[in-house]
Amino acid sequence: MSRYRLAPTLAQVSGLVEHCRHARYMWNLGLEQRLMWRPGRPAAPGYAAQCEQLTDARAAEPWLKAGSQTVQQQALRNLDQAWRNFYAGPHGRPTWRREGVHEGFRIVGAAAQRVEKLNRKWGRVLVPKVGWVKLRLSRKLPDAKSYRVTRDRAGRWHLAFAVIPEPIQAPGNGDVVGVDRGVTVSAALSTGELLSCPSPSGREQQRFKHLQRKLARAKRGSNRRGKIRAAIARFKARESDRRKNWVEHTTTDLARRFDIIALEDLRIRNMTKSARGTIEAPGRNVRRKAGLNRGILAQGWGLLVQRLEQKAPGRVEKVNPAYTSQTCSACGHVASENRENQAVFRCVACRHKANADVNAAINIERISAAGRAVDARRETAVLVSEKREPQHAPPAVA
Repeated sequence: MSRYRLAPTLAQVSGLVEHCRHARYMWNLGLEQRLMWRPGRPAAPGYAAQCEQLTDARAAEPWLKAGSQTVQQQALRNLDQAWRNFYAGPHGRPTWRREGVHEGFRIVGAAAQRVEKLNRKWGRVLVPKVGWVKLRLSRKLPDAKSYRVTRDRAGRWHLAFAVIPEPIQAPGNGDVVGVDRGVTVSAALSTGELLSCPSPSGREQQRFKHLQRKLARAKRGSNRRGKIRAAIARFKARESDRRKNWVEHTTTDLARRFDIIALEDLRIRNMTKSARGTIEAPGRNVRRKAGLNRGILAQGWGLLVQRLEQKAPGRVEKVNPAYTSQTCSACGHVASENRENQAVFRCVACRHKANADVNAAINIERISAAGRAVDARRETAVLVSEKREPQHAPPAVA
């Protein structure tokens, strides 16, 4: 989506917070009505019936009438669509919305098209019952029929238009690149390039640990604890912004330079599961595994693939990751001893030495090329080492 940073005044912030509260209230109230249904009872009210009830409630409750009817009706519509998605596909069941976590509302119709450009850097949007709110023009304003206003845990307000950008066109040069994702090196290309996601500096990490210690000593429910949690949220938001910015630049560069982008088909959710285990069967090396999980999630592996598939649809190939880090890209010899350490690859057969991540990226590129050749010939590929001696044909059976 096309997202922009909002710059509301203090008075406008209170109005936006009230819209979020009303949207959250209508969502939870409609969800409660749906969850009360049991077999043998009348059908739970749908979107149309809930809108009629909303009209009666606005006439009876002044605090509800003071809010925007568009915000309240759209919350009910979003809930109805969430239930439709749940029954139609792999989406999860709608859950309760909480204050401080689900802060946002949606505007549709003619009100969503009241967006103006003020100058090269700033624009403004007319939010019902709030007024004109300034927004930072980080890109061209799209022609959208709806938008959503949200507030993250760091207290920042954003405006997102429901417009899907056009994919990046392939360069048409026939170039293929293999991408190996790692923890020390975020992405290694088969061309030899090493790309690293920016991480917090040493001073920032010390500051974060200091905030965590202060949070552990703060009394639950106190104002001091709330301020510390807000500072931690701002730190996490900066870290997330840097990661997302790096992913956007990297994926755009790859989509513009290469026709085919090959990556390992990794199950990130399974790889980052906790090793704590259970009381009956406790896990081993739990702290080390937790550190590895944090390192994997900090590199943005999943977001990198997601944005590549969105920017270069049909040009991203996922290959089997088995033995890509243990196979020599020069002779094809496979052995666990080839991986001398995390950074150095030295083949025990041909003594080929290379960066371990770049060697794996080359293997990923070759597997992808072999797969496309198989698809073209409609055959089954047999990957054989270049150093293997010729084999005699088996004798014919009489």
